[in-house]
Amino acid sequence: MGALHDGHRALVKAAVDSGAGVVASIFVNPLQFNPNEDLSRYPRDEAGDLAALRACGCHLVWLPDVATMYPPGGATTLDVAGPAQQWEGAARPGHFRGVATVCAKLFGQVRPDRAYFGEKDWQQLQVVRRMVADLHLPLEIIAVPTVRESDGLAMSSRNRFLTEDERVIAPRLHAILSATAIALQSGSAVDAALAAADRDLNQADFQVDYLALVDAVTMLALRLVAPGARLIVAARLGSVRLIDNIAA
Repeated sequence: MGALHDGHRALVKAAVDSGAGVVASIFVNPLQFNPNEDLSRYPRDEAGDLAALRACGCHLVWLPDVATMYPPGGATTLDVAGPAQQWEGAARPGHFRGVATVCAKLFGQVRPDRAYFGEKDWQQLQVVRRMVADLHLPLEIIAVPTVRESDGLAMSSRNRFLTEDERVIAPRLHAILSATAIALQSGSAVDAALAAADRDLNQADFQVDYLALVDAVTMLALRLVAPGARLIVAARLGSVRLIDNIAA
């Protein structure tokens, strides 16, 4: 959706390194914003984005407008369930319907052999993978590891909205998540480890939307650590909503 940072550039680099022709799309998708979310506030920097993509070796940029993506009279969207139902799906009703619909449209327009998605949006990655499998779309979804600042904060276009004081606090999200993973690996009970992490986040001035241990594919909550488990979190710091996840 534009406002590109090093996380996005890592996706382009992975695609370029494969030796394929590389296409990037930039489209701030109104369908994945809820009525109480400020679409107009989403950061935009088309000139900077184009320069960054050119420098990364991207061959083509697709910049559709809203009328192209959602023409008058359009009557079809994708109804998603499974991994889309909880967490971000519950916190932002309709969000994954917008994500799946716009991805299906972009895949139909560009016809890629592979599409690269960042692991930072872990649930989104699982929703898109499920959608591609269910609709028998002829492409492979490639996951690229989360790119972080030197202090551990996951890169996000929204990080620019953190105040100076909030930016100092923000890395605590990843630090607490990492400490929770270590506690679980050391044998702590899931409920106790999550409760301790929730307290630590609240004490650090985060407002927690959700914090959970889930199956990495289905996104169902786990009561015991199992192979493929993932710790996920969404929390607000001031006006900025941050998400993160790590393997558990």
